[in-house]
Amino acid sequence: MKILNREDYLNQASDIILAGLFVKAGYDLPDKLRLTCGLPSKGAFGAKLRTIGQCWSPAASDDNTTEIMISPTVDDNQMMLGVLVHELVHAVVGNQAGHGKVFKQCAIAVGLTGKMTATTSTDTLIDYLQTNVIAVLGDYPHAKIDYTKQKKQTTRMIKCECGTCGYVVRTSRKWAEIALPICGVCSETMQVV
Repeated sequence: MKILNREDYLNQASDIILAGLFVKAGYDLPDKLRLTCGLPSKGAFGAKLRTIGQCWSPAASDDNTTEIMISPTVDDNQMMLGVLVHELVHAVVGNQAGHGKVFKQCAIAVGLTGKMTATTSTDTLIDYLQTNVIAVLGDYPHAKIDYTKQKKQTTRMIKCECGTCGYVVRTSRKWAEIALPICGVCSETMQVV
């Protein structure tokens, strides 16, 4: 089976997972589901806690589709599939369930364990994913993004401050080299800080 991209992989993996785990556990599937590799809305690069998956309610989508994103910081097959299963639990029970009792019942039924906000796969789930997803689809076609290697953009605006009253403005380095701004409060020439 030829996998063209990450989204193909995620969609085919979710079809296998939903049919093999959720349906057998007695859970109804979302009517419409869309999966992608993308940055979550917050916590994508947290130093201690990092959001590695996110499920969006169909109410947030213009076409009423449940949207799941797997972070591009994850490329390990088993980890990514465990995150996908976790997010599929959200899709199946609804985001309103949070990580509470309803979520926990479904998560345990499909092979997740541990703290419900940061689940891990049981050995049974790992075996299932290895045999039914990785053996069929191959490796996840993605290399993780290491955000620590991204050169941080320095600010283009520089701070100028009035030495008399302390009034602060920001301007581009280009304009500061041409002429420093005049304070709007006391009409003194400002200095680059």
